[in-house]
Amino acid sequence: MKILVCISKTPDTTAKIAFVEGNTKFDETAVQWIINPYDEWYALVRAIELKEKDPATIIHLVTVGGVDAEPIIRKALALGGDEAIRIDCNSNDSFTVANQIAAVAKEGAYDLIFTGKETIDFNSASIGSMLSALLDLPFISLATHFELNGNTASVKREIESGEETAEVNLPVIVSCQKGVAEQRIPNMRGIMAARSKPLKVLTAIETKASTSINHFDLPPAKSGVKLIDPENMDELVRLLKEEAKVI
Repeated sequence: MKILVCISKTPDTTAKIAFVEGNTKFDETAVQWIINPYDEWYALVRAIELKEKDPATIIHLVTVGGVDAEPIIRKALALGGDEAIRIDCNSNDSFTVANQIAAVAKEGAYDLIFTGKETIDFNSASIGSMLSALLDLPFISLATHFELNGNTASVKREIESGEETAEVNLPVIVSCQKGVAEQRIPNMRGIMAARSKPLKVLTAIETKASTSINHFDLPPAKSGVKLIDPENMDELVRLLKEEAKVI
């Protein structure tokens, strides 16, 4: 079986967010980059678990980005990927990213494609569904449990007020979230092995972006906290009514 795991580079959650060039570009100065947690902790680790059950399984990793994404993909290789592919393209447009990955997936003829449910920077959760349309493959989103029995996958996913279980024949695309697998960290053996694992760099295919960034805005600054004497209930009621407007 061949599995393709989509890997994204995202800022660490502790990174200071700022914008440059008239608020049209994210300021990457001194930013610590990490593997998108949904890709790493759930999609990649579940693929590794499947390989542990069937050692003949091959795991390929794919990322769309510049050379600065290579440390991230090397860490993913250290966790357990067999080979990595970096498509040399920098774009924040989901359709462009999906087209680049789809071209690799078509050539690789993968049985299973895993993505994280979303990236923690843009939160668009759109790559899986776009890949489904581009590759004409079934897509199951927000998986919390994934099992494989021969050529049939059983996938549990959260729905409003409950849970549903779907069965689908391979090949299939699945986006993963908490519950699919448990987070792992690379061991020293994996880190050393990752240095010699193949990392292919592909030229991006020509595609037309469907979106562009106009500008970014930071959330409005939070106002200060007002402390009210517990004996002064009239003042509290007045503030809730006139300023907070909740009563």
